[in-house]
Amino acid sequence: MSTDNFKIQIRKGLLEFCVLQIISRGEVYTSDIIDELKKSEIIVVEGTLYPLLNRLKASGYVDYKWKESNQGPPRKYYILTNEGDNHLKGLHISWLELDKAVNKIIKTKK
Repeated sequence: MSTDNFKIQIRKGLLEFCVLQIISRGEVYTSDIIDELKKSEIIVVEGTLYPLLNRLKASGYVDYKWKESNQGPPRKYYILTNEGDNHLKGLHISWLELDKAVNKIIKTKK
């Protein structure tokens, strides 16, 4: 596996965690999620986000509401549900455990 492929796989694995983290801050429009993910270099392809948001909605982790826009049609804003908040907390714990385990391996000397 190349280094680039490794990075792509890691990003894919962390995408749900990062998207839920962004949504947990409050109502957020899809393009704002995409912008933050791009700035963080977590996502490159926008088409990856839409199926994920649909899966998160179907799982009950996020919901959305439509808001009128001055710049055109109404916009869909995502919000975290209580179930999504609990799921995010579990993902955060898993991330901390994984980070600790990987760092333990990295720091181990021969």
